[in-house]
Amino acid sequence: MVALRAAPIVWEVTVALPLLLVVDPDLDALARTEAELARRFSADFRVRGESDSVVALEQLALAAERRDPVALVLADPWLPEVSGADLLRAVRTLHPEAARAFLVPWGSWADRRTAEAILHGMSVGDIDYYVLEPWTSPDELFCRTVSEFVQVWSRTVSSRRREVVVVGAARDPRGHAVRSLLTRNGIPHAYLDRGTPEGVAVLESIGAPRATEAEGPLVIWFAALGGPVLLDPTDADICRAWGIGTDLAGPDGDRVSEVDLLVVGAGPAGLAAAVYASSEGLSVLCVEEQALGGQAGTSSLIRNYLGFSRGLSGAELAQRGFQQAWVFGARFVLTRRVTAVEPAGDTVHDTAGDTAGDAAADGARSPVFVATVSDVGQVRARAVLLATGVAYRRLGVPSLEALTGSGVYYGANVSEAHGLAGAHTVIVGGGNSAGQAALHLQRYAADVAVVIRTPDLSSTMSRYLIDEIEASTSITVVPNSEVVGGGGEGWLSEVVIADRDTGERRSLPADALFVMIGAEPHTAWLPEAVVRDRWGFLVTGADLRELGAWPLERPPCAHESSLPGLFAVGDVRAGSVKRVASAVGEGSVVVSEVHQYLALVDAAQRARSPGNAERRG
Repeated sequence: MVALRAAPIVWEVTVALPLLLVVDPDLDALARTEAELARRFSADFRVRGESDSVVALEQLALAAERRDPVALVLADPWLPEVSGADLLRAVRTLHPEAARAFLVPWGSWADRRTAEAILHGMSVGDIDYYVLEPWTSPDELFCRTVSEFVQVWSRTVSSRRREVVVVGAARDPRGHAVRSLLTRNGIPHAYLDRGTPEGVAVLESIGAPRATEAEGPLVIWFAALGGPVLLDPTDADICRAWGIGTDLAGPDGDRVSEVDLLVVGAGPAGLAAAVYASSEGLSVLCVEEQALGGQAGTSSLIRNYLGFSRGLSGAELAQRGFQQAWVFGARFVLTRRVTAVEPAGDTVHDTAGDTAGDAAADGARSPVFVATVSDVGQVRARAVLLATGVAYRRLGVPSLEALTGSGVYYGANVSEAHGLAGAHTVIVGGGNSAGQAALHLQRYAADVAVVIRTPDLSSTMSRYLIDEIEASTSITVVPNSEVVGGGGEGWLSEVVIADRDTGERRSLPADALFVMIGAEPHTAWLPEAVVRDRWGFLVTGADLRELGAWPLERPPCAHESSLPGLFAVGDVRAGSVKRVASAVGEGSVVVSEVHQYLALVDAAQRARSPGNAERRG
């Protein structure tokens, strides 16, 4: 990896300002909305109001032809001629990145017809949400809602005027991995292909080598940080350049050597535990091998998480959790793997006569754990929480495994979506993540085929996702089928599927294949004392006593493993509910159990102190 530093650059605006379009037949309401948008957003956006839906549609088509950006379209549901739903459905095709919402007056939630239109529009993906008309000026609620739409839109648009700009070869496996890393860690970025005018302009402006050539190193320019440039960096180099911890040394050089709680994994469960534990005064270190969010971080849109009625991406949810934990003092080490967790000793506290001794008798087998973190050393922890989640199962088709990263991707992180405009895409899997990926990809791809082993999606996917998929004209569900072959010359070109009933095979054209066929835990690295079920998931709580695998007199905590003081939450735990909300709940609840365990450890240590021994004598 080579680091350069680019000189500050003054960008020239060469494209039209993004459009904020309002369509409302009520001229007074239209004037109020247009004025409120202009008051707050006219410096950076082109605000336009139309009372005629046909004219509005013509303007949108013209913008698409000119490739002028459209950020948001607000439409009255009951437009004459072209209805609001039909207009916004057309926007989804003409301007895939644009946000779409019904514009409704205050109190309309009580109107059954309007409410049904909103619910139906969201269920089939015609609209993202609804916006209440401004009724005064300034109307901060209206402006805040529009700002949230605009902020989400700004993160989806490819542009060289971004906080981080990546320039690499088109359809490069390493480029895909970097985009995935940036997306999942909430780092706003743009990916530009080498050899394109935009890519050449960036490389020339930062003085990168071989700027005009189609081949060369992967270049990452951190424009928002004053211009550092990395050539062919590792994941750790990228995170470190952005200010995310990748080793045990803190920003001031202070090294983390001992913590109250070590959290292994930064998915929803691990992040929730880090938030609650650090907010309650525990020192917390969270180590994550890949990126924030775990599997949830790959979801393009989660719409059924409490409190986010418009939905949010898994990466955004993870980024919010990370920031929240960081504010409370939790430390993070990313791109590193915990390779071993062992008790620091093998001391079992026996009974003694007094209260402290009784506490010690039911205390922990070992008050301190030693964890080895790859490439950065060891850390001692009074308790350990495993929130490592699960990893996607592999297809096991050699010709497709050879194309991993070159059109074949594991997981739902569809960061390649912009590069798949007009492409044929295939998704294998019938879970919620697969449904979310299909709905996201349809905005760009020519068509999306969802291959499932079951007769339909009803047993594996949430109803709201099924409704949207059934309403889509570009998504096809292929039931009773599995992927058995495929290939391409350096890049995926076809996928072969077989009917599970008849064995009949057929080929599907495919420029990209996303594999989401279930998952399995990665727990083989843990000590033998940690009991797992036959699939490798960690057994916890009362189930340990039923198996006769709990070593102490006291009952185990609900999320405690067979090694006292080592807890497990989220998808890695046997019997857990595989949902984001459930993982967050377990991550928050387990902190109270950690407190109970640490209280026992403290009591045991007090009982063993020389002063206590003399008093008992």
